[in-house]
Amino acid sequence: MTNDTQNPSAPDAGQRARRASSFGAEAGAYAAHRPDYPREAVSWLLEPVAARPALKVLDLAAGTGKLTAVLLGMGLGSDAVEAVEPDAGMLDQLRRDLPGVPARTGTAESIPAPDASFDAVLVGQAFHWFDPERALPEIARVLRPGGVLGALWNADDDRVEWVAGLRDLLVSMPSLSRSGDRSKPLMGHEAFGATEERRFTHGQPRTVESLTATVATHSHLLVMDDAERTATLEKVRAYLGARPETAEGEFTLPLVTITARGVRTEG
Repeated sequence: MTNDTQNPSAPDAGQRARRASSFGAEAGAYAAHRPDYPREAVSWLLEPVAARPALKVLDLAAGTGKLTAVLLGMGLGSDAVEAVEPDAGMLDQLRRDLPGVPARTGTAESIPAPDASFDAVLVGQAFHWFDPERALPEIARVLRPGGVLGALWNADDDRVEWVAGLRDLLVSMPSLSRSGDRSKPLMGHEAFGATEERRFTHGQPRTVESLTATVATHSHLLVMDDAERTATLEKVRAYLGARPETAEGEFTLPLVTITARGVRTEG
């Protein structure tokens, strides 16, 4: 499964911080197993500024560079794209995989960039970790007037029966219970206009082992003790091995990419 935007019921601040900082130790696995984003979704996010000359885009909370790589693949050069990521392990992986991209340490609440530096700030699979009261004014600060803030989340398409079954398997475990998506903090902030949302179909080639490895990169799993983590992954592997859709060879994990964008006001 891919959706890391949903939390156990009412996590306290310590749990949340622990999960938010859990990815760096598994940066290589994250880079290998997490899905990328459909180009049409990224194009839609950039639509309000696409005609600007010398477009500058910030991949904020860039992780290992999944979204950065999509931007480069769409024809934006390394002079047009910058990355900011707080976790040293994730940032090191990004720099190894995408050595031409300027990549700096920073957070959404303290972005290492001058005022009005970017036409777009994009956030892949991370906006839910931000403190919106501090992050949104900071994002507005580094955006040029009329610039766009866009967020993406890959979610498993649980309209598909076997995907829903795997979701139910994970949600049935107390430490993996989930609730709600996290696009709502984009709405209603004075620095941005009304939030627009759109969904795009997507997919990722997987095998039993690679999808099990993907599940293992989720923050819920990363903060488990070793015994619980091993037991959970064995249940996932057994489930996938028993389903005719996934038991043999390569299959496609159906995904929905949820996107939200808001345009920086001129004031």
